[in-house]
Amino acid sequence: MALDDTHPIWSAPPMLEAIAQSRPGAIVRLARLAAELTQADLGASTGYTAASISRMERGKQPMRDMALLRRIAEVLNIPPQLLGLASRHTPPGTYGSASHPPGPATRVAGASPFGEEGEDPVRRRNLLAGLATTAASTVFGAAPATARPALAGLEDLLLHRGGPATGVEPTPQAVAAALAASLREFGTCRYDILARALPSRIALAQALGQQGAAERSATAVAELYNTATRLCIKLGEDGLAAVTADRALTAALSGAGALTVAEAHRMVSSSWRRQGHYARATDVAVTAAQQLAADRTAPEAERLSVQGNLYATAAYTAAKQGDRHTARELIAEAEITAGRLGHDELGGTAFFGPSQVLLHQISISHLLGDSGQAIEHARRVNAGHLPTPERQARYWIDVARSFDQWGKPDRCYRALLAAEQAAPQEVRRSSVRTIAAGLMRHDRVLPGVRAFANRAGALT
Repeated sequence: MALDDTHPIWSAPPMLEAIAQSRPGAIVRLARLAAELTQADLGASTGYTAASISRMERGKQPMRDMALLRRIAEVLNIPPQLLGLASRHTPPGTYGSASHPPGPATRVAGASPFGEEGEDPVRRRNLLAGLATTAASTVFGAAPATARPALAGLEDLLLHRGGPATGVEPTPQAVAAALAASLREFGTCRYDILARALPSRIALAQALGQQGAAERSATAVAELYNTATRLCIKLGEDGLAAVTADRALTAALSGAGALTVAEAHRMVSSSWRRQGHYARATDVAVTAAQQLAADRTAPEAERLSVQGNLYATAAYTAAKQGDRHTARELIAEAEITAGRLGHDELGGTAFFGPSQVLLHQISISHLLGDSGQAIEHARRVNAGHLPTPERQARYWIDVARSFDQWGKPDRCYRALLAAEQAAPQEVRRSSVRTIAAGLMRHDRVLPGVRAFANRAGALT
């Protein structure tokens, strides 16, 4: 039987622990047992063998098959975000396929944040009030807004004050699990948990190198520091991001593969951009993309994913500098790369494909002042097909920025509420706080906007 929201398993200590530790295999196992299904039953319902289900539940097989995860979530009625998936409001399918073409964006609480031209003002206000109430109750409940994640442990690690005790044997399996957990937590925007866990996970990966597994250690340390860089950027810690990006590149160059080295260069590029060094940031990303294009040691799909992300990052940086011509050229290069790939690819630390290019086109158009063009790009994205809550929330925030730039506060607010539903911690970024503070000028016609601004941290 499928589990409903009131089933006692969701409040049982083992389930709460599995959720807190981002262990999807354990979540699936507990939900399956509560539903009184065998591994064979679940396998038959999802098209997999009982042995495969067993390996996934025990963490022996990475849970990266998005279609399988969605089938498991549907069979057991597990909230998708607990398995590292974005909330889906449309049937699963491949982005841009014949059966699921890019279409209207995901509707939130029964209404599209894009709205409709000529929409009745009274209806619009009532709709916003309903959306705000839904977002506040379903996302936050009665609890106060989440505190900003603390990075003291990461700072201590970077200052060589001694790595935290891990209490875990530094085996390749343990390090792989630590890296997978970090990627899941970032993808589901669980930044508080990630911030606390990263120092010990980095220390664990470093300890693996002392056991003679130098290459595995170099790769894991670099990828964990890459994740730390992304987290620092999310939290506006640009100085710390520069240090973690340098650590990632240093570790990658000490023995990691070409893909990890290239991704570390992308993080270095992002940290340079955050410090205002746009030309240098663009050059770092483009050079890394060109070097990776000549490398044939990695599988083609993964190589094209990383290469395309490098071009897209460089295009965004050029747009940030106001260099329209270079931004257009580089995003065109990323689009060509996506065309060669032919589909959205999610593997390891990389996500790239046609939808990723569209996401960057939204950002680039906004940076260049083309808010109408940004919204046109956004209309071609189905947010429900984006692979993680982080990507989904980022999309809605870019939509909100574009509507804000366009002078459409009600649609901007709808998009922010959609972002909040996808990932509450993502809306506590400084850029969202700035928009929310501006929207409070319209609090008479945007019901709940002051409460949203408080949840986003704009009033603190």
